[in-house]
Amino acid sequence: MQAHLQEFRVVSMCRVLGVQRSGFYAWQRQPQSDRAREDQRLLGLIKQAWLESDSVYGYRKVKDDLRDLGECCGKHRVARLMRREGLRAQVGYGRRPRHLGGKPSAVAPNLLDRQFDAAKPNTHWVTDITYIRTHEGWLYLATVVDLFSRQVVGWATQGHMQTDLVLQALLAAVWRRKPKPGLMLHSDQGSQFTGGDWQKFLKDHGIVCSMSRRGNCHDNAVAESFFQLLKRERIKRKIYLTRAAARSDVFDYIEMFYNPKRRHGSNGGVSPVEFERRAGQSGL
Repeated sequence: MQAHLQEFRVVSMCRVLGVQRSGFYAWQRQPQSDRAREDQRLLGLIKQAWLESDSVYGYRKVKDDLRDLGECCGKHRVARLMRREGLRAQVGYGRRPRHLGGKPSAVAPNLLDRQFDAAKPNTHWVTDITYIRTHEGWLYLATVVDLFSRQVVGWATQGHMQTDLVLQALLAAVWRRKPKPGLMLHSDQGSQFTGGDWQKFLKDHGIVCSMSRRGNCHDNAVAESFFQLLKRERIKRKIYLTRAAARSDVFDYIEMFYNPKRRHGSNGGVSPVEFERRAGQSGL
């Protein structure tokens, strides 16, 4: 009844529920229980964690944030409090059936073969391209993701989808990470990745080329997964007037949220940057 006091009169609610008004007012004057006061305190922390995730996290990741703050509470309690306040995880697009087969690439074999777990950083990278709608037209985004931590180690945006877009993303990754020769880089069979300029860059930097089977997005599932997160958690919720506005938001998502803050189940519930920091401390 307390939640509906702004909508209905007390007399009407008591009549519908079959209770006396005096009983309602006596119940209302009772002090909150210890459990209710603790719920109110936790709810404040939950709202803060949810807002700091840009309203993206569900109850599991919010629970992990509370654990890092030293709070001891179960995921079901967090889920109950979030549901009561209408705090929900950002949900994605519906999925369409995908093709599972496909011919091997004539340029490079599928050396990665869906082995998406790397033992060390800078040994296995994946790359792909996606597009973002703006009122000025499409903005194309190329990313390079390290399979060890799922960190986006290089990215670039342009108003076209030509080879220099993916070369800029890879050049940024190579400049930032300085990988040793023998790094494997996996991509699909798009024309940007099969052309001579791309293949020459890989050869000059000692990078081993791996390619998905034609038409099989599951061979490059980690790159696809990142784009799904980006669109679900940020792009789907925005309307961009210009390519510059979209580019700025992509920077904010990758560099200010995804890499340093966003929790990953494959990383034990920590962000890519934190996962690599801990791995560095352990000598990897």
